[in-house]
Amino acid sequence: MPQRRYSPHHRSLAQFNRKFLKGGDRFTYIGSGSIGGKAHGLAHIKGIIESSLMDRFAPGITVEIPTLTVIATDYFDLFIKQNHLEEIIHTETRDDRIAHAFQKADLPAQLVGDIRALAREVHTPLAVRSSSMLEDTMFEPFASVYGTKMTPCNQPDADTRFHRLTEAIKLVYASTFCSDAANYMRSTHHARTDEKMAVIIQEVVGTRFGDRYYPHLSGVARSHNFYPFGHARPEEGVVELALGLGRTIVDEGCAWAYSPEYPQTDPPYNSIGDLLKQTQTSFWAINMGRPPAYDPINETEHMTRCDLGDAEYDRSLNHLVSTFQPENNRIDMGAHGRGPKIVNFAPLLKADILPVNDLVKLLLKTCEDSLGAPVEIEFAMTLGREKPGPARFGFLQMRPMVVSDERVDVSPEEMSGDNVVLASENVMGNGLSKTIRDVVYIKPEAFDVDHTVRMAEELEGINQQLVEARQPYLLIGFGRWGTSDPQGGIPVKFGQIAGAKVIVEVTLPGLDFSLSQGSHFFHNVTSFRIVYFSIRHAGRFAINWDCLNRQPAVAETEYLRQVRFDFPLCVKADGRTSMGVIYRETA
Repeated sequence: MPQRRYSPHHRSLAQFNRKFLKGGDRFTYIGSGSIGGKAHGLAHIKGIIESSLMDRFAPGITVEIPTLTVIATDYFDLFIKQNHLEEIIHTETRDDRIAHAFQKADLPAQLVGDIRALAREVHTPLAVRSSSMLEDTMFEPFASVYGTKMTPCNQPDADTRFHRLTEAIKLVYASTFCSDAANYMRSTHHARTDEKMAVIIQEVVGTRFGDRYYPHLSGVARSHNFYPFGHARPEEGVVELALGLGRTIVDEGCAWAYSPEYPQTDPPYNSIGDLLKQTQTSFWAINMGRPPAYDPINETEHMTRCDLGDAEYDRSLNHLVSTFQPENNRIDMGAHGRGPKIVNFAPLLKADILPVNDLVKLLLKTCEDSLGAPVEIEFAMTLGREKPGPARFGFLQMRPMVVSDERVDVSPEEMSGDNVVLASENVMGNGLSKTIRDVVYIKPEAFDVDHTVRMAEELEGINQQLVEARQPYLLIGFGRWGTSDPQGGIPVKFGQIAGAKVIVEVTLPGLDFSLSQGSHFFHNVTSFRIVYFSIRHAGRFAINWDCLNRQPAVAETEYLRQVRFDFPLCVKADGRTSMGVIYRETA
C-alpha cells in the first residue's frame, strides 16, 4: 500500500534552526521524511489560525498552535537500522522488553545535536507526542494507540533535561511496536511495514502552581454529537471540558459535556448528589517538584494526579466552578463558600466572562469547512490569575470524524419480543447489519470490579482469535468500556477488542455514568463504524440473558463466554433517534 507522505516540503514549514521558544518560527521540522498524520493536521490548520483567528479574540484570548518541532520519519528509520532493532520488532516480544531495548539504543548522531540544543534552551514542560503515518486518518485513526510523554524540563542541568527528552522520544518510537498497536493493526488492512513514526516535541500549555504545572482547562470538541440532550441536535456538536491536562478527558472519559449552541444547559443529572459524584473530582498535572522514581518506560512518570483541594489551594478554580451550599441545597456560581466545588465551568459558559464558547464554535466550523467533513479538535487553555484574561488558547489537534447518513428506521414494535436479544434508546451509530453470529459477553454472575484487568486480558485472547478468523462479533460488558479506572468498567485498550463490530455497555447501580465522547477510545469506535449500545440498569430495555445462556459455548473462561448463533443476528441502529435493536430473525 502506498505510504502517505505528509512531507513538510509541501507546507509552509521551516526547518529547525536550534531555536525553539526564542525562534521566529513556531512550527518547525527536523529531517527530510514524513511529519506524520497528527502533525499534518496541525500544519493544515496553521495558516487559517494565523491569518484569521489568532487576533480575532484579542486581547482577551490569544489563539495559537503551541510551539512545536517535528522529528520526521527518516530519523525513525535510521534509529531502527543503526541499532539493529529489526529482529526484536518483527518477533512476538513483550512490551517491556521492546521498551527496554529501545531505551538502551542510541538516537542517530545527526539528530542528537538538535535535541541537545533544544534541551539547553527549554526550562518549561514539553509534550513528546506520536505522529505516525497512519495516525488521525478518517477510518483508522489510531487514537491513543501510541505513546505520549510529558517531561518537566525543570532540571537545573542541560544534560539531565537532554536525557529525559531522549527517553521520551524513544518511548514514542517503541510504542509503534507495542501490543496495543499490534492488536489494532490486525483489525485493519495494514501491515506493520506500512507504519512509520514521526515525533512531535511541543510546549505544554499551562501555568506553574508551585510543584504542579497544568492548564486551567483542557477540551475536546466535536462538530457532531452522537448523544444530544435537551433541545440540541446532532449536527450542533458537543464540547467536553476538564480541569488540568487533557488525559482526564481522552483517557479517562471524565468531563463536563455541553452543546455549544446551548452552553447554559447542564447535562442531565438526576440529583445534586449525582452531579457531585459524576463530575470531576481529580485532575492531572506535571510534577515540577521532587523527581519521581526513575521509570523511563512509564508514560505518566512525570505526571501526578491531584484532587480538587490542590486546585483550590492553587486558586485555579475561581473561573471554573460552582459551589454547593448544603445548608440550603443550592448551587451558587463561583468558588466562594466552603461547600463542595462542582467543575461545571459556569463562569465561562453561563456568565460568559470570556467568549470561550464563541471561539470553540468558530474553530469547529472553520475546521469542518476546511476538511469538508465533521471534525474533532483538542485544545488547552490558561486563564489570568485574578481576572479571567488575558487567556491563552492552544490548539492541539484536529482529526476527521466518521458520521453515517444511511437511513435506518427502528419501529417501537421491533424493540420488544421473544426474538429480541437486546434493545436500547441510547445507541451511537447508524446502519443495518446481518453479519454477526458470535457474541462475547462478561458473565453477569462473574463480574467483579476488582477483577476487570483480568477480564481485559481474557478479552484480548478471544478478540485475536476472532480477528484472525475474520469473524465480527458482538461484545457485551458492564461499566465503561475503555476506562483507565479498573473500578469504573473494563480497562481495555481499543486494540484488545478491535474486532467487535457492535459493543454494548450495561450500567449497574454502582457503575452509572455518561459516556464521554471526547475519549480516544470513543473516537476509535466511531471511526471504525462500530455500533455502540448503552443499556441503563433501571431503563426500559434489558438484555435477554436467557437467550444468550441457551446458546452453546464456543469458548469460556473464568469471566467470559463466547457463543455462536446458527444464523446471523440483525443489528439495526437509527442515528437520528438513537434507537437500536438486535434480534434473531424468524422464518
